[in-house]
Amino acid sequence: MESLTFRHTTQKPLPGSVPNAITGVVASGNLEILLERVLPPDACEVSIETPIAGYGDVWAAVVADFIARAQPGGLRISINDGGARPDTVSLRLLQGARLMEA
Repeated sequence: MESLTFRHTTQKPLPGSVPNAITGVVASGNLEILLERVLPPDACEVSIETPIAGYGDVWAAVVADFIARAQPGGLRISINDGGARPDTVSLRLLQGARLMEA
């Protein structure tokens, strides 16, 4: 099991007032993501628990791309990975951000 944490500064807070959201289901090749609006409006933290070690650089790139696209300021994001591919991770992160904007 590998644990990774990435902290980013954002240009703005994620719009909306939803306090938390969950997207995805941990299963073979998937993941679940918990998003919580608990950080300062210009901060985002992404914590990952994955059974597949050695892909920290890939995770860092996927998270950085998500931060640039969504500007999820104010969110703490927890990912419980079940072996998801990078495109699935990106999809779930963007789905979670959309749920928080409602």
